[in-house]
Amino acid sequence: MRKRNILVFPAGTEIGLEIFAALQFCKEVRIFGAGQDISNPARFIFPCYHVIPPIYDRDWVSQLTLLCKNLEIEYIFPAYDDVIVALNREAQHFPAKIISSPPETCEITRSKSLTYQRLAPKVRVPAVYRSMGDVPSYPVIVKPDRGQGSIGVTRVDRAADLERVLSSVTNPIICEFLPGDEFTVDCFSDRQRGLLFAGARRRRRTRNGIAVNTITETLPEAEKMATEIGAQLGLRGAWFFQVKRASDGQLVLLEVAPRIAGSMAAHRVHGVNFPLLSIFEEERQPVHIRPNTGTIELDRALGNRYRHSIEYSVLYVDLDDTLIVGDQVNLQIVKLVFQCVNRKRKVVLLTRHDGDVNHTLEQHRLVNLFDEIIVLGAGEKKSDHICETDAIFVDDSFSERMEVSERCKIPTFDCSMIEVLTEQAEPLNVG
Repeated sequence: MRKRNILVFPAGTEIGLEIFAALQFCKEVRIFGAGQDISNPARFIFPCYHVIPPIYDRDWVSQLTLLCKNLEIEYIFPAYDDVIVALNREAQHFPAKIISSPPETCEITRSKSLTYQRLAPKVRVPAVYRSMGDVPSYPVIVKPDRGQGSIGVTRVDRAADLERVLSSVTNPIICEFLPGDEFTVDCFSDRQRGLLFAGARRRRRTRNGIAVNTITETLPEAEKMATEIGAQLGLRGAWFFQVKRASDGQLVLLEVAPRIAGSMAAHRVHGVNFPLLSIFEEERQPVHIRPNTGTIELDRALGNRYRHSIEYSVLYVDLDDTLIVGDQVNLQIVKLVFQCVNRKRKVVLLTRHDGDVNHTLEQHRLVNLFDEIIVLGAGEKKSDHICETDAIFVDDSFSERMEVSERCKIPTFDCSMIEVLTEQAEPLNVG
C-alpha cells in the first residue's frame, strides 16, 4: 500500500484537527502539520509540526515550497478559508497538489455576495440590501462579505444602530434576518459523477461559529439544494454549506465552503471519511460511500492534552479500586497499560488482592496484560517490590502512594491524575 505524505496547513485550526482525526489511523497516508510559530493545539496532536509563516508574510510561499520538497509532500490540505484561496493562487509554485475545489469556485465561495449572485437562480438566498435606505424592516443581519466563524456577524434591531455597526465591519453586507433553525449540510462530490453524499445536521449550540452540539437529520430539501449548489459551482471533494429557516419555514442559504468542516465528525463516524475520500477523488479513484443508518449527536467541549518531564520505563499499577473499580474495568488504566505496551515499557500489577488474582483478571478479560504480577503477603509493603528509579506507581490509596513516594522517590498517581500520561502529546518536533 503506497503511503502519501499529507501536509495540513494551518494545522492548528478546528479544520486541521478534524483532518488529523480522520486520517491519523489511515494506512494510506502519513500526516504532517504546519503553521505559525504560536501556541496552538496542533503542537500537541500532530507527531511533527513545522513552522511556516502566515500567508500574509512575503516569504510564506518559498518556505512552504521548501518544506513540501523536504518532506516529499504529495498533497496539501488547506485548513482555513483564506488559505484555500491563497494556496490556489500560488499553486504553480508548490511541488504538491492542493486538495480543494477548482480555483474559480474557491474565489466565488470566499465572497458571500458572489456566492448569492451565482446561486440565486437555483436556490433561495437571503435578501441583501445595498444601503440603509433599502432596509424594509428590522431586525437585519450585518456580516463581512469575506468572513468565517461568525466573526463580525451582528444582529441589528434598530435603524439608529445600523450605521454604527456598518462602520465596524470590513466590507459589510446587510442581509435579511432569518429566525429559524440552522443546519450544516456536509457534502462530497465527484467531478464527473456529481454529488455522492449530502448529510444534514442541526446546529443546536455554537461557539465562535463552530457547532459544538450538532445532531444529524434527514432533510430532503437540503439534499436537493446540495445537488444544485454542487453543479452550479463545480464543487468536488469535501465541502459543506449552511442554511437557516426563514419566517415562512423555507431553507435559505447562508454560505458555501469548499473545505472540511470542524464538526464533520458527526458524519465521519457514520462512515464518511471526507479527507480520505477527497484524496481518492483527486487521484480519480472510484469511491463508494455507504454510511451507517441512524442518528448521531455530537457534543464538543474543551479537552486536555499535556507535555511533561516524567520519564519512566516501568509502570506499577494496583488492581482493586484502580484497574477495577466497582466491578468495572477502568478504561483509562487499560489505555495507559497499552500505551506502555506500544512503547515497550514494562507493566507490573502490584496488588494486595484478597482472592485468586488470575481468576479476577479472567473474569474481566484482563489476562496477559502484565509482564509480572506481584501479590503482596501479610505485612509486605509495595515499596519492597519497586527497585527501579525510573518507575511510576498508580494506586487509589493515598497511604500507599505516600509510602512509595517517600521510600522509592518516584512519581505516584491516583486515577484522577493519569490523564497527564494517557493524554500526553508526542514530544515536540518543530521543523
